Amino acid sequence: MTLDARLDHWIARWALEPDGEAFASLAGRLRPVLWRGQAAMLKVSTAPEEIAGGALMSWWGGDGAAKVFAREDDALLLERALSPDALAQMARRGDDDAACRILCAAGARLHAPRPAAAPSGLIPLDQRFRALWPVAEARGGAYRRSADLARALLAEQAGPCVLHGDLHHGNVLDFGPRGWLAIDPKGLLGDPGYDYANIFCNPDIETALAPGALERRLACVAQASGLAPVRLLQWVVAYCGLSAAWTLSDGDDPWRALAIADAAAALL
Repeated sequence: MTLDARLDHWIARWALEPDGEAFASLAGRLRPVLWRGQAAMLKVSTAPEEIAGGALMSWWGGDGAAKVFAREDDALLLERALSPDALAQMARRGDDDAACRILCAAGARLHAPRPAAAPSGLIPLDQRFRALWPVAEARGGAYRRSADLARALLAEQAGPCVLHGDLHHGNVLDFGPRGWLAIDPKGLLGDPGYDYANIFCNPDIETALAPGALERRLACVAQASGLAPVRLLQWVVAYCGLSAAWTLSDGDDPWRALAIADAAAALL
């Protein structure tokens, strides 16, 4: 059954009303709908990572993340953000500090302990970084530098805590009275520095490496997250090496991630 057919199945199953056209995500298909008169987003995906992310969204219970109205098999029904404001636009129009503070506040809420046990299937950061090791061995250089820092950080992780895994400007949305909330987690387990490092790679390299931007972000994120600037930079270099390794495995040029890694390493 196609993903569009799966959308139709869940629309009928949950008595939803279509409220826009279906569109694709990297690992699924989404459609705006109405659920009991409320704006919602229906998502279906066959990717195990996305399905596990739905379980994590349910566990957060709408605290720091969008509310889950229903979840079953490959389907997830979420509250829908209606505000036109976006963190990427905020950063590009010169209010990057505010965007970073919002992302850090969202991360802190998601990282907070919960009374219920975390869902099974969370991916430890040690496992997440496995893609970097063979690339570092084969290519050395910047990859080796990132791998060496990653190994040291992984050996002395804080926590561990439940991580979003893909905390960036496109995955924290304005839900109006409910504030800025996260969507699309990857579901990792480890040091919170990993989540904050991703901020430095977004929303694009022009913003991330504008003159003085890295230094300003470092001061802002360190203050908002409570992480020491040096440790934060180390996580940035480690994360960028991993991102570059993923890009390389996809057959694309990883120059963006490597450029940010070089800039962060220079500040170290």
